[in-house]
Amino acid sequence: MQTNFTLTQLLDPDVAESEQILRKCVHCGFCTATCPTYVTLGNELDSPRGRIYLIKDMLENGRPADAEVVTHIDRCLSCLACVTTCPSGVDYMHLVDHARAHIEKTYKRPLMNRLTRAILAAVLPYPGRFRLALNLARLGRPFAGLMRGAALKPFAAMLALAPRRIPTASALAKPGSYLPETERRGRVAILSGCAQPVLDPGINAAAIRLLTRLGVEVVLPEGEVCCGSLVHHMGRAEQALASARANVDLWTREIDGQGLDAIIITASGCGTTIKDYGHMLRLDSAYAAKAAKVSGLAKDVTEYLATLDLPAHMPKGITVAYHSACSMQHGQRITLAPKQLLKAAGFTVRDPAEGHLCCGSAGTYNIMQPEISAALKARKVKNIEATKADVIATGNIGCITQIATGTGMPILHTIELLDWAYGGAVPEKLRGLPLG
Repeated sequence: MQTNFTLTQLLDPDVAESEQILRKCVHCGFCTATCPTYVTLGNELDSPRGRIYLIKDMLENGRPADAEVVTHIDRCLSCLACVTTCPSGVDYMHLVDHARAHIEKTYKRPLMNRLTRAILAAVLPYPGRFRLALNLARLGRPFAGLMRGAALKPFAAMLALAPRRIPTASALAKPGSYLPETERRGRVAILSGCAQPVLDPGINAAAIRLLTRLGVEVVLPEGEVCCGSLVHHMGRAEQALASARANVDLWTREIDGQGLDAIIITASGCGTTIKDYGHMLRLDSAYAAKAAKVSGLAKDVTEYLATLDLPAHMPKGITVAYHSACSMQHGQRITLAPKQLLKAAGFTVRDPAEGHLCCGSAGTYNIMQPEISAALKARKVKNIEATKADVIATGNIGCITQIATGTGMPILHTIELLDWAYGGAVPEKLRGLPLG
């Protein structure tokens, strides 16, 4: 794609990077076939190619974002299916990140939209506030039917997603070191996360139990904060970078202290962002090298387990529909390890049709774009249920929360099934079911 940025514009490193990304696009349109919003809406401007044209025009002309640009960029899930499809290597992820930051700086959103986004940014990254909000949702749920106006639909979506029962915090969520039960084979840190420990604390608990049984010391450093993913995708670049710096400092102290073999992440959306810390902080001379080291050590829990020799197990004889989260398959390019681990543990694994398409969760997308999200969820659930599997496995808390509201099939994190297969207790969601 030909670009016409001025030399002055290209002095801005973010503009210079976006210009290089734009130049790689050859207008082929392969991305439209795998873009969930284009497949759903059929509008060229709701495809990666259409958004690239909008971003190019906005940045080249150095103008503020307008309502049309914001509408179509907001509809992007950042699923990154276009990135794995593109034959030209267009780095759409960093291009749309730049566009969102530009929108945040130059566009004044309608009042209710600003308020909703501000509430999400002030609540979701903080587990204590998030838990309080979920408790308050019980009071608001009876009024959800009154929130039919466009401005209030995000609040109705929040209430629909809020669980009716909030799990108690796990004893394995406290900062500290969890020692291996056998001869030590490694030492890792594990990301606690912000929404996940409130919505499903059993996920990290399962990871810690399995890793320590396998001889891996697991440390939860004091002072960890949100990875920054949620606000990063809202265009709140400085808030996201502040979180990234805090976590880089935290993990660097562990690396320089007793050392880390890996930084384990059990939420693939967080994993995609942490693996990008090196890029996010590349212009910060005080953090660039440290952030790159942290990104290099970041591993999805299945990615790390695939490097270990796993013990003998008791085959479960259960059929699992594996839903590959977008942040897993497109963001981190991890496609085989989770399924191979499940198969090696004795599960029969089935791939749902259209596995490349997003379930519609995408961070806060199912709140901010509830209609599109609901259409994608229905399509995903239909394909999953068609597998006739006993359970669903995935690697991202957002997907678990989203899909669970559309099906009666039990849905678990992959690590919960692996913990069970290798000596752990039956996962709570499967207790009392005729399985195994």
